[in-house]
Amino acid sequence: MNLVPVWTVTALAGLMAAKHYLADFVLQTEWMARGKERSEHWLGPLCAHAACHAAFTLAIALLLVPRLWWLALVDFMIHFAVDRGKALVAQRTRLVPAQAGFWWLLGFDQLLHALTDLGLVTAFLSL
Repeated sequence: MNLVPVWTVTALAGLMAAKHYLADFVLQTEWMARGKERSEHWLGPLCAHAACHAAFTLAIALLLVPRLWWLALVDFMIHFAVDRGKALVAQRTRLVPAQAGFWWLLGFDQLLHALTDLGLVTAFLSL
């Protein structure tokens, strides 16, 4: 069994959380945010958004464990699937910010992204 220092896990988790903040909030354009939620012509904006996440994961992988570059593809696929799933649920339920369900859905989306980042941390440290 390989033991990893707690500070290493914490630092990598913090780096992944910062990656998520940058890609999901700072660098996500209105075109991405609104476009990925549409019922038509959503593929381009969603791919661009998921690619932003993947690019950061790729940079982290190349910096820390270059042989795990492919985790960027995993991040792309998971982020794509989570965001598309959220969009489909939002379209079917027609939730708006005045409804609690809107915030529950948004929170669940963010929970899934946080768990993905923890999974990526585990992969970086154990593969």
